[in-house]
Amino acid sequence: MALAARLVSRSRQLYSAQAALANGGATQVRLYAKEAAPGDRTPVNGDDLLKGIFFEVKKKFETALGVLKKEKITIDPDDPAAVSRYAQVMKTVRQKADLLSDSERIKYTIDTFTKGIPDARTYLNTLQEIRIKSGLIDDMGAEAMMMEALEKVEKEIKKPLLRSDKKNMGLLLAEFEKINKKLGIRKEDLPKIEEELELEIAKSELTELKKECVEAMEVQLKREEFKDEEMPDVKKLDIRNFL
Repeated sequence: MALAARLVSRSRQLYSAQAALANGGATQVRLYAKEAAPGDRTPVNGDDLLKGIFFEVKKKFETALGVLKKEKITIDPDDPAAVSRYAQVMKTVRQKADLLSDSERIKYTIDTFTKGIPDARTYLNTLQEIRIKSGLIDDMGAEAMMMEALEKVEKEIKKPLLRSDKKNMGLLLAEFEKINKKLGIRKEDLPKIEEELELEIAKSELTELKKECVEAMEVQLKREEFKDEEMPDVKKLDIRNFL
């Protein structure tokens, strides 16, 4: 997953961060659970809120399980076709169960924790904290370059840069575009990068699933009633039969 972390750090997170900085955190993303109590509804108590969350999670789980019971998955992380198929099934699960993808989760985290921050400097410092806590690595030094760009703009305008200052925020975003160009990151490449990330995650998950299946079968074969049995080929297992 190291490569996946680098891909997110150098592409999707960078563009999500810059976009949120520019619009003051107003970017809307799908939440894991929809708003539980809009302002025009009667406030709910703690028990009702927990009950609502439980049923929401239960509904999503049952939806995901329903997809997995129908879709065929081949447990072969070494087969690109099997990996691609698994990634597509997981995408279908997320869409039908209304779950966030990894890139959407990054956007949601950034928007949530930077909402209401008035100035660009505090925003960038908060972004760094989010990255560190998420275990992501800024191996290209994008954060340092973004902070240097902010220093340049603030020196030019002779005051702290506020996110509501559209004119001078434009100066900062122009500097960010120079950084993106220097790093070789183009906005139009993000869909391809995200697809590569999803495939790497799918391969990692399939590898772990294969390992768990082999370990489970090895345990079973040690039992007396299965001592004469041969271990089946993991690739021929149909997990729909076990759900």
